[in-house]
Amino acid sequence: MKYPVQLYKSDEGFAVSCPVLPGCWSQGATRSEALVNIREAITLWLEVAFEDRQKEDAEGEVFYDSVDVAPSPAFAHA
Repeated sequence: MKYPVQLYKSDEGFAVSCPVLPGCWSQGATRSEALVNIREAITLWLEVAFEDRQKEDAEGEVFYDSVDVAPSPAFAHA
C-alpha cells in the first residue's frame, strides 16, 4: 500500500512526515535516506497501532464504526 509523504528541506537534510498517520515523522541527510527512514517509521507506526487496537479490543471498551459525510456546499467549487 502506498502512503503519501511530505518532505521538508532543511540545513541538516530532509524531514519527512506521513500526513495520514498522525505523529509519523522521520528524517535523513539526503532525500533518499529520508524516504528509506519514513518507510521504517510507517511500518513501526502501523505495528504499534495494530498492537494498541488489539489491547483495546481485548478490554472491550472501544467500538469501531463508520459514517457517511456529504461534502459541504462551500467546497463544491474547490
